[in-house]
Amino acid sequence: MFKNKTILITGGTGSLGQALTKRLLEMDANTIRIFSRNESKQIEMEDNIKDDRLRFFIGDVRDYERLIKAVEDVDFVFHAAALKHVPKIEYNPFEAIKTNILGSENIINACLTHNVEKAVCISTDKAVSPFNTYGATKLLMERLFVSANYHKGKNKTKFSCVRYGNVLGSRGSIVPKFVEQIMSGKKITITDPNMTRFNITMDQALDFIFRVMKNSFGGDVHIPKLDAYKVGDMKDVVSELLNAKT
Repeated sequence: MFKNKTILITGGTGSLGQALTKRLLEMDANTIRIFSRNESKQIEMEDNIKDDRLRFFIGDVRDYERLIKAVEDVDFVFHAAALKHVPKIEYNPFEAIKTNILGSENIINACLTHNVEKAVCISTDKAVSPFNTYGATKLLMERLFVSANYHKGKNKTKFSCVRYGNVLGSRGSIVPKFVEQIMSGKKITITDPNMTRFNITMDQALDFIFRVMKNSFGGDVHIPKLDAYKVGDMKDVVSELLNAKT
């Protein structure tokens, strides 16, 4: 499906973006455009993944003019750019709206302008009955992508969403946080050990995203069936693996 295609990944320097890039390179993509606003992470990624098919675009999804240039001649778009840290977003809700909602609108309009074949946005289980700003912005992102299929006119672009839980071991998730706290001798911070998290591995997330990109028909939100775990149980497992006393 991706052979000889040009692909854009927003938020491409994140954990998911880098994993997507590696898999797409194996699938013989012609060009992969990495769109992100952090030049340091782009340099690190370029050093770690040396491939002439990669193109690095410094830009922000808030900047529509920059997006228009990035999306030109693109076949598929993976929209993974977002502000996602709940406490920071609660303190800076206006910034989250600009990135997660208005930035997603910019992606949609850029895709329609260039008649992209398919665009898939990466959502979260926190978009279900959201009780924090992050979840609310992701829910609205989903609604924008779904509704885009009804006002796209004669454009061929198909917009779809994937919604899953926490990617095990991704940057900013609880496992790396627990490891960092244990290794540095800090107290493990848990609000409530009985809290649950839906869990998915990176490989499972990639397989799911590619399946949606291949089979989506536009206006659809895809949700995998996932196992859940208690945060307290995960803390105990990580502590046992690291032979730590907590």
